[in-house]
Amino acid sequence: MKLALSFALAGSAAAFAPAQQGKATTALNVQFNDSPRALPFGSAPDTLDGSLVGDVGFDPIGFSTAPFASFNNPLYKEGDFMSDLEWLREAELTHGRIAQLAVVGFIWPALFGTFPGNENFGGIDAYSYVNPLEAITKVPDLAIYQIIGGMAWVEYQRVIRIKEQGKDRISGDIGLGYPGGWNPFNINYTPEEYAEKQLQEIKHCRLAMIGVFGLFFQNLNSGTDIVSQLSPAFASPDYITKAGYFLPQGI
Repeated sequence: MKLALSFALAGSAAAFAPAQQGKATTALNVQFNDSPRALPFGSAPDTLDGSLVGDVGFDPIGFSTAPFASFNNPLYKEGDFMSDLEWLREAELTHGRIAQLAVVGFIWPALFGTFPGNENFGGIDAYSYVNPLEAITKVPDLAIYQIIGGMAWVEYQRVIRIKEQGKDRISGDIGLGYPGGWNPFNINYTPEEYAEKQLQEIKHCRLAMIGVFGLFFQNLNSGTDIVSQLSPAFASPDYITKAGYFLPQGI
């Protein structure tokens, strides 16, 4: 009874104690800084030190404090691998790029049209469905296998680069447009311009990852494509279209 009363009094005293400002330390020996740029009312671990492009201190759960690079990772080599933060950025870019493609896939068919079908390959209307969740059940299986095969090839190339580059890897490098990669347009950015492009990409990735969730669930709920849902919002109501019939000419 006395022990329980002691804990209760200690909790009451703590409730009226002044709040600590500045930094707090966890059992993981990681300090949390108050008022990061992303959440002025929250905190962020000091692992987010601004060294990565696009770092605004958003990590309320503390993912950046965990050893993700070595966790269940057959590619990991101690002393010759990306840092935990760089490994998380690798995942963020990969997911963000897929999300960007998915957003385009949700919008493009209804806005610009679809591919023509073939009688001997799924039927004439196999690719005429503009609702993505419906279209994926209508296209031939071979078309799905082609998509999976293409994704697997890109992922395989990424894994090879991760193993070859080790600790010197640039997160997200798939050999396309990065320094030393395939550059058919001979793009040559200054370090400042390159950092700006990296920032633009990570912003687009984050926006796409949020946007594709909205597109998916809205499509799932409505059963129709996004263009059909938005089109009425840009149409003129009848009372505006016909207002000219009742106004004197010349006005």
